[in-house]
Amino acid sequence: MPQQIDANFFEHPRLMAVLNVTPDSFYDGGQLYTPGSATAALDLVLARVEAQLAAGADIIDIGGESTRPGAAEVSSQQEIDRVLPLVEALHARFDVPLSIDTSNAQLMTEAAAAGAALINDVRALSREGALQAAAETGLHVCLMHMQGQPATMQQRPVYSNVVDELQQWFKERMAICEAAGINRDKLILDPGIGFGKSDEHNLALLRATADFVALGCPVLIGVSRKSMLGRLLGRPPEQRLAGSLALAYDVLMRGAKVLRVHDVEETADLIRLFNLLHRA
Repeated sequence: MPQQIDANFFEHPRLMAVLNVTPDSFYDGGQLYTPGSATAALDLVLARVEAQLAAGADIIDIGGESTRPGAAEVSSQQEIDRVLPLVEALHARFDVPLSIDTSNAQLMTEAAAAGAALINDVRALSREGALQAAAETGLHVCLMHMQGQPATMQQRPVYSNVVDELQQWFKERMAICEAAGINRDKLILDPGIGFGKSDEHNLALLRATADFVALGCPVLIGVSRKSMLGRLLGRPPEQRLAGSLALAYDVLMRGAKVLRVHDVEETADLIRLFNLLHRA
């Protein structure tokens, strides 16, 4: 039976490996997707997950809807068809917590029954039915901040003070979750780097990682290969590994507990060295 997430799981940094089963995700879209089919090619997925685990992944994050800037929404059933069979297959084969990257209430419920351990919601349980569904599953939940929606979120994002506004937003969402029956010890916070933020906003949020840690929940950071690195460094996605690792190490120093990444082996090495240096 796959490992679940217990009270001590986030005592040290964890590595969340991205498993996109979409045709249009910004970096690896289409690699595991079978054109003309509702689902990914299972043999490719199993091989990818086996490699991710061998490389050091602690969590596998399965996504069936691209949330890159400008991405179009997919139907609820299409997302379920892409993700649920994989949750069932991975649950049967691997001893690792499975995360579902979704805002879909029905998928949350069905994936929990199929063996998922974590709901990773870029819309922070704001869609109809999602809050109740997540509470009823009893799973851990990652609340991510996003200004706007994926199709439009990068069209002139504006904040008066991005760090203060996100701190207040997290406090409000945490209170809403607790009122719905999701205990605070089940929550993870993600400031949503690149989701309705300019590069200046993103850098301010990364610098403020410790402020979000102070809210009392594990903090997840996802900067892997993101377009911000392309703009700041002048690098295409395939040349953004060094930038991804530099930011990952910095946020670990500031207290982040989960890194969501595409490059598992390299980031696992980074975490090992971080632990050797800082867990004496």
